[in-house]
Amino acid sequence: MAEETTVFKSYLTCQVCCETFKEPVSLGCCHNFCRSCLESFWELAKNKNCPTCRRKSSKDNLYINFGLQELVDSYAGRQRADPPESRAVCRTHTQDLKWCEEEHRVVCPVCDQQVHGLTLVPLEDEVRNVKKLLKPQLESLKRRRNTYKEISDTCGYMAQHCKKQLGETERRIKAEFDQLHKFLIQEEEGRMAALREEEKQKRETIILEQENIQAQMYVLSEVISAVEQDLPLKDNAAFLTIPRDLWSGSAPQVLRGGLMDVAKHLGNLAFRVWEKMREKIRFTPVILDPNTASNRVVISEDLTSVRHKTGQWQNHPDNPERFRDYSNVLGSEGFTSGRHSWEVEVGDHPDWRIGVAKETVDRKGGLYASPENGFWCLFHYKGGYSNGSTERLNLERNPTRIRVLLDCGRGDVSFYDPEVNDPILSYRGTFSEKIFPFFCVWEAGEAQTRDVMVCGAKSDGNVVREELNTV
Repeated sequence: MAEETTVFKSYLTCQVCCETFKEPVSLGCCHNFCRSCLESFWELAKNKNCPTCRRKSSKDNLYINFGLQELVDSYAGRQRADPPESRAVCRTHTQDLKWCEEEHRVVCPVCDQQVHGLTLVPLEDEVRNVKKLLKPQLESLKRRRNTYKEISDTCGYMAQHCKKQLGETERRIKAEFDQLHKFLIQEEEGRMAALREEEKQKRETIILEQENIQAQMYVLSEVISAVEQDLPLKDNAAFLTIPRDLWSGSAPQVLRGGLMDVAKHLGNLAFRVWEKMREKIRFTPVILDPNTASNRVVISEDLTSVRHKTGQWQNHPDNPERFRDYSNVLGSEGFTSGRHSWEVEVGDHPDWRIGVAKETVDRKGGLYASPENGFWCLFHYKGGYSNGSTERLNLERNPTRIRVLLDCGRGDVSFYDPEVNDPILSYRGTFSEKIFPFFCVWEAGEAQTRDVMVCGAKSDGNVVREELNTV
C-alpha cells in the first residue's frame, strides 16, 4: 500500500519543482508540468523544448489538464482527511533515509557512500526514541516556563511595589525635613528675637547714659560760666559755695559693654543649633528592613517597631529577601566584626523571639528559629522564657526591655535585663558570614504592648556605645 502511494504521488509530481502539480498542463510528448514551472523553464532556456525529453513543443497556448487537476485535488483531499504515516525518503532515489548513530545526522545510504560501515538505523525508530526522551523534558520545559511566568509576574509586582515605596518614602522624607525645617525656622526666629532684644536693651542703656552725660555737661557749663564771670572780682564770697567735688571729680568714661555681643550670637552657631537639634532627635542602633518583613507583620513608618498583622495579611511581592512563613523581619544592617548592642522594648507582649540570624537563612521555608538553622534567639511564650527548646529559663523578674549583645569576634550572642544588668541567656558559635538582628512577633492578645520596638537614645549613639562598654 505504501509503495502504491509512492508511485501515485510520483505520477502527480512536477519534474521541474519536484512538488505536487499546481495548474498542470500537458505537452504533445505526454509529459506534464506545473504551468508556472514550464513557463519559467522556457523563459530561461530561450526555447520551447520539453524539460524531460527535450522535444520541441508545438503548442503556443498552455491549457490546464483538468483531469489531472482533479486527481491532484483528490490526492490532496485524502492527505488532509487521513494523512498516511510519513516516511522520509531521498528525493533522488526514493530510498528511506537513515540515521547515522556515529555522526548523528540523517543520511541516504545510496547517495552518501562515506557512511558504509557505520551504524545506520531507521529514521522512524530514531524519531520515536527522541520523542520518548523529549516527552519528560517537555514537561520540564513547561514547568520552567511556568516558573518564568511566576518570576515575571513577581517582577511586575515588584515594579509596582517600588513605585509605591517611592511615594511612601518621599512622603516620609518630606515629613522628616518639614520637622527639621520647622525647628530651624523656630530656632532662627528665636535667635533673631534674642538679637533684637539685646539691641533694644543696649540702645536704651546708651540713651540713658547719654542723657546722664548731657545733664552733667549742663551743670558743668553753668559753673564754668559763673566762674568766668565772677573770677575778675577780688572779693566775692560766691566762690566758696561751689561744690568742691566739681574741682576734684574724676574724668568721665565711655560706657563699657555698650556694643552688641556679636560673638555670642554668631560663635559656633551651626554647631550649637545642631547640639540643640540632637537633643530633640533619637538615634536608633537597629533599623528594620521592610523588604525582609513577612506579610504577617506591620513595620512602623520610622522602621523601629514591628507588630503582628491582625486580619488580612499584607500583600507584598515575594522577593528573595522576604520571609514567606512566620512573622519574621531582619535589621537593615548586618555585622561581620566588632561588638554591637541594642535594646528592644517588649513590655508585656506575650509572644516574641528576638536575637540574630545568618544572612543565608532559609527565608521561604518554615524552618524553626534554632542555632542549627542559623538563628540565635531568646523566646518568650506563655509567660515563660526559653532558648527555643523545651527547657525553660528561670528569671526573678519579667523585664520590659531586652538588651542584645553580639560579639562577632568571639562568636557570642547574649541577652540581658538592662535595668538590673542581669544575664538571661548566652550562645557561643562561629560566625563565618554576615549576622543580622532578628525579630519575630506574634499576636499580642489582651496585652497593652502591641509593638515590639527597638529603643533609641537622644544622642548620636554615644549612650548606646557607653552602655555597650559596660557590659
